[in-house]
Amino acid sequence: MKPYRRILSHLYKLSLFFPECPHRRFIAGAGHEWPRTMGVLGILIIRPGRGVPGTTIRCYSTSVETIAGEKPFDRACLQSISVKPLVLDGVDAGALEEEKKREDVGSEKGGNLDDLGVVEVKEREESEVEKEAWRLLNRAVVKYCGSPVGTVAADDPAMANQMLNYDQVFIRDFVPSALAFLLKGEGEIVRNFLLHTLQLQSWEKTVDCYSPGQGLMPASFKVRTVSLDGNNQAFEEVLDPDFGESAIGRVAPVDSGLWWIILLRAYGKITGDYALQERVDVQTGIRLIMNLCLSDGFDMFPSLLVTDGSCMIDRRMGIHGHPLEIQALFYSALRCARELLSGNESSMNLVRAINNRLSALSFHIREYYWVDMRKINEIYRYKTEEYSHDAINKFNIYPDQIPSWLMDWIPDHGGYLIGNLQPAHMDFRFFSLGNLWAIVSSLATPRQAEGILNLIENRWDDLVGNMPLKICYPALEYEDWRIITGSDPKNTPWSYHNGGSWPTLLWQFTLACIKMGRPGLAEKAIAVAEERLSNDKWPEYYDTRTGRFIGKQSRLYQTWTIAGFLTSKMFLENPEMTSILTCDEDLNLLEGCLCGLSKNSRVRCSRLAAKSQVLV
Repeated sequence: MKPYRRILSHLYKLSLFFPECPHRRFIAGAGHEWPRTMGVLGILIIRPGRGVPGTTIRCYSTSVETIAGEKPFDRACLQSISVKPLVLDGVDAGALEEEKKREDVGSEKGGNLDDLGVVEVKEREESEVEKEAWRLLNRAVVKYCGSPVGTVAADDPAMANQMLNYDQVFIRDFVPSALAFLLKGEGEIVRNFLLHTLQLQSWEKTVDCYSPGQGLMPASFKVRTVSLDGNNQAFEEVLDPDFGESAIGRVAPVDSGLWWIILLRAYGKITGDYALQERVDVQTGIRLIMNLCLSDGFDMFPSLLVTDGSCMIDRRMGIHGHPLEIQALFYSALRCARELLSGNESSMNLVRAINNRLSALSFHIREYYWVDMRKINEIYRYKTEEYSHDAINKFNIYPDQIPSWLMDWIPDHGGYLIGNLQPAHMDFRFFSLGNLWAIVSSLATPRQAEGILNLIENRWDDLVGNMPLKICYPALEYEDWRIITGSDPKNTPWSYHNGGSWPTLLWQFTLACIKMGRPGLAEKAIAVAEERLSNDKWPEYYDTRTGRFIGKQSRLYQTWTIAGFLTSKMFLENPEMTSILTCDEDLNLLEGCLCGLSKNSRVRCSRLAAKSQVLV
């Protein structure tokens, strides 16, 4: 055994005899602050395949209430403002005892880092722009009780007196920051973030005397300092979460829980700290999110039904219903949760429900959201008002809905997934995040994924232009803008969410390009961004049709702009690391039909009729 690995192995074994502590700077095997002598970017611990280390320290919290004999995790500093803890239901009564027994057995065996693979990130000289980006990212770090727990949304000194909620830690905004830190070998901040937001999940959320279901993750949280028991001489730090009750429009953040699960899987893959995802409290958090997403309702579709403004586009933009961005993240979170959930009996029913939903969702999106020249011509010739189980125009789409701009915009060799699908309504706008994450998660077929990148390359001036990447295309203008956005002065045409250019989308674009074997496209986009971002002081978004101007209300030194750029560069240099986020095609999801319809049934199974297309 190499000397440094022997040292790490001893440290790992030693850590087994000490309880978890929020102030611990190093946990062997968890990928936290690794010695700098092991490379400029540190060392990443990857465990080949699936499974968890034989010996793990686990904490047994399933609620914010203390359990008798329990070793509290990160509870010494966790407080709340005007919130009450909820006791979480649905935890297996014998789970804690089983965990205790497994820990005792594991402690006898001892830990061994030889089970983990060691991968060194490639070293290189950083450019001045990258060095500046790292300084700014580190400056944006938020600490709670002395430990890093996230990064603020923006750290613009010129707007110090008008921070609004930009001084908070947003779950979706922190994801690229978390990836940048993980790729650099700094896992402590990500681990702390995952655990603290997990605790916030169990708190009571109320708007006008109504509370949403358990499992909702906050949109953001802020570290506040308050006086201790009314004593002005003593103070304590508290976490103040926002579940949407303070947000513009009071919309619950549907994507927060989905991003949390995706990040949890990435953290485990890159650090080898599988013990975290095996903890009972973490397993409970995953189940609560899944139960909330998979709950029964009136909807006839497998896609997730949400209100307007429930994701990255958090203002009224006509995306209510079944927006592609939510469906792509939902599919990805389902895939990740299936991988993360423990194989005990209490999880089997949930895993079965996840498999059923994955099967139905993948077919639904691939078959009904995809448009290319052939599909548009088919819609152009649709018959309407079909009342039949075998109807071709299942959603009663009127051909006149096809916008005039689309006729000439769609390339001969390429296509994309539309933004939304509802009865008698197809939103033909191109939404970047949804299409890119459909590639990353394998929600799109390989042929469709290739077609999406072909479209971006063919329409480079429209979607990338002077700054990557358009959040959606085209913008809503004139009467459409007035009716759909409600005359929103921030979402004017080609600004903000209405056709603005968002540099943070670079890292999703890079992931998609690397997965499809086309890193050259990502390099080209990054080069465009690198020329301007530093000089423009890292804006949140850009305005105009080609992204020439800094957004009129754009915050400068936007953290996920900075982190997205750094993450993109690091993924390009270490393309094998993209596997922490990507999912491979799962043909088993489409092999069998679960609807129970036989060939002799009066209702024909639509999947069997379209199977050749969805598998391509």
